[in-house]
Amino acid sequence: MKPSVISRQPSAKTVWSGCSRPLQLFLVLLFTAIVTTASAQAPIALKGGKLLTVTHGTIENGTIVMQGDKIVAVGPASSVTIPSNAQVVDATGMTIYPGLIDSETQLGLTEISAEQMTNDLVELSDEIMPHMHVYDAFHAESALIPVARLNGITNAIVAPESEDTIPGQDSFIQLAGQDANQMLLVRDIAMPINFTGDQRRNKGGFEKRRFPSTRMGLIAQMRQSFLDAKDYEAKWTEYEHKKSEAENSTGEKGKSTEKGKEKEKEKKSTPMAPKRDLKLEALIPYLDGKKTVVLAAEDPSDLETIVSFANEFHLKFVLNHISHSQPVLDYVASLHVPVIVGPIYEAPKEDERYDAVYSLPAQLYKRGVKIAFATYNAHNVRNLPDAAGFATAFGLPYDEALKAVTLNPAEIWGVSDKLGSLDVGKTANVVMANGDPLDVKTDVKQVYIGGKAIPMTSRQTVLRDEYSK
Repeated sequence: MKPSVISRQPSAKTVWSGCSRPLQLFLVLLFTAIVTTASAQAPIALKGGKLLTVTHGTIENGTIVMQGDKIVAVGPASSVTIPSNAQVVDATGMTIYPGLIDSETQLGLTEISAEQMTNDLVELSDEIMPHMHVYDAFHAESALIPVARLNGITNAIVAPESEDTIPGQDSFIQLAGQDANQMLLVRDIAMPINFTGDQRRNKGGFEKRRFPSTRMGLIAQMRQSFLDAKDYEAKWTEYEHKKSEAENSTGEKGKSTEKGKEKEKEKKSTPMAPKRDLKLEALIPYLDGKKTVVLAAEDPSDLETIVSFANEFHLKFVLNHISHSQPVLDYVASLHVPVIVGPIYEAPKEDERYDAVYSLPAQLYKRGVKIAFATYNAHNVRNLPDAAGFATAFGLPYDEALKAVTLNPAEIWGVSDKLGSLDVGKTANVVMANGDPLDVKTDVKQVYIGGKAIPMTSRQTVLRDEYSK
């Protein structure tokens, strides 16, 4: 009789010791990846905080649930069901609001203003440069981006500086991501057209002047560029039409009959394509009204001139930099376009009231104009909520000031289906702070971008912690 054989399952320790060193390393990495993925996918619930939803009022004792990169639940704490696997954050005493949006910055284009090697702000070799793209120069690792995030800014327009009439095209970014590709949400979202007088090539004395050195020259040069772009578009349209005709005639070619031979003789040759011109090509989406131009003018006469130019070519536009145009605010309202305002710390001119710039947001709001705030900077983006709060002291209603850094810019830039408010289905860009977001004394405690908690550190906090020891 043969002895019975007892079958035993090998222990985990036995299996592990039997694995080669490379296989052991692979298993460790696989296990870590599985755990990390499961943790990243777990919902995050902020419970018990004051929710400033922007679109449906304030919820004093509310809960917001984020899963993946989306908001999946918002409402009173008593009515929101928190998933059993959620990471629950006690937000009692905290104020929770959507991530703030700055409508013009130079984030990622500069690092140290005094060091030219770190500046990619504008290309001055020509005045008309629509084929320049901010995204080609955007530096995602800029140390200024975490500084802005720490005060609740999660999204921004990045624009070139304004020394050119048309310095390039703006990009819309998110202030977190593995690299520039993740952070650049809309690469060519708008195109600035600057007409403040600073674009004139008349610096350095009369002998160093070059065209255009006057406002007349600026407008004439832009008008010629847009006319050339219209002609360029017409030539390409004609080429595409002739090319299509040629392809169709080739498809109908006969094979053996006399009629077929005649058709072959009549066959149209494929036309030559026009030479590509990147400058003119870049203007076409704006000529066709598919994209928005941002008109910048400060004084009433400049404002009326550049608006007349935009209307001449039927451009879709928003207004910018109209800080000293109070005498024509009724005219501005009649245009029915949004206005980007700021910085409101700018001093008034000699012939203006002391509060002319400070009260501009309120004056525009009273006339029914949609406004959005901008810092026009890279180093001071963190001051965006403070500018909106400052405007409330000069007549801008609080709810409108909050909208001007959240929902209004989201609507102006065409991303309100994703950003600007605490609504189910929108991107989970959420800020948790210990007070009113527009109060300079408020301290932001945590920022979530795409549903992920962002490290609340910057170069300054690292230095502070290092030297405070």
